[in-house]
Amino acid sequence: MLAILIFGAFVFVHELGHFLSAKAFNMKVNDFAIGFGPALFKFTKGETTYAVRAFPLGGYVALDGEDEESDDERSFHKQKIWKRFIVMAAGGVMNLLLGFIVVLIVLGMQQTLGTTTISNFQPQPVSNSVLQVGDQILKINGSRVHIDNDIVFGLVRDEDARVDMQIKRGNELLNLQVPFQMTKNPDGTNSVYIDFTVYPMEKNFFNVSYNGVFYTGSIAKMVWISLGDLISGKFSVNQLSGPVGVTAVISQASSMGLRPLLMLVAFITINLGVFNLLPLPALDGGKLLFLCIEAIFRKPVPPKYENYVHTAGMILLLGLMLFVTFNDITRLFFK
Repeated sequence: MLAILIFGAFVFVHELGHFLSAKAFNMKVNDFAIGFGPALFKFTKGETTYAVRAFPLGGYVALDGEDEESDDERSFHKQKIWKRFIVMAAGGVMNLLLGFIVVLIVLGMQQTLGTTTISNFQPQPVSNSVLQVGDQILKINGSRVHIDNDIVFGLVRDEDARVDMQIKRGNELLNLQVPFQMTKNPDGTNSVYIDFTVYPMEKNFFNVSYNGVFYTGSIAKMVWISLGDLISGKFSVNQLSGPVGVTAVISQASSMGLRPLLMLVAFITINLGVFNLLPLPALDGGKLLFLCIEAIFRKPVPPKYENYVHTAGMILLLGLMLFVTFNDITRLFFK
């Protein structure tokens, strides 16, 4: 039940973004629905029908003239491109904003925040052969380090236990190759063992907000990098999780306390926001791509052909969803 409520909240926030932005531009909205399938209840207010439907794994806002021809001057396709772009992007942006707010709540619950300056080394360290207490880490393998979470993300992705770091030591900038120990993960993969700690920073409104921005950005970056790993073959589609797998993870996180659950909520909603904005057919990002094409060529792609592309994308996404769900069920109940 908790997972259903959380998924429902993600969907509601996403669709609310589309709905509010469309209303702000005085576009005609025919339907606002949470879920798919038969309506559990619905009502009509003004020109819009609001509904909660039986299957809570999605939702939609039906804009007049979005998928069909309409003579109404307030229909979607009669609006300027920049207005349509904002409406299409608003759903994913709302998911990202929700994730940012939840991250701020989690950071506010922490007793301290971490800097990027080394304070101490764990027992039997390896990296102290190169690093020193007081070193401020600026880059890891070429990627900027803004907050302590960037250190974790940069190190756990390293594969050879020799990490290129740029650090500030006193007034010097040094580019170093730092050795680390490798540890074996439960899934059989290897990752770097982080053998140092960092100094805390004062917890105030500015520092919480600063960390929140970059923590949210770090999670969003993980989605893009993971997608690249999937395309390159570093990860297999067999390692993906769908609603069934995520439900199990939510159940585990809730048993660990409020803070782990909230961080998982932030991670999932940011994932959904980024994924929805990818330029793939059937997603909001795919529709944004067609708007960009229209802006470049000063002429829209005929709706018939755009619908063909989105329909094909939807079929592929549903097929992937079924495959991932089958894998989730197999992992949970038959292993």
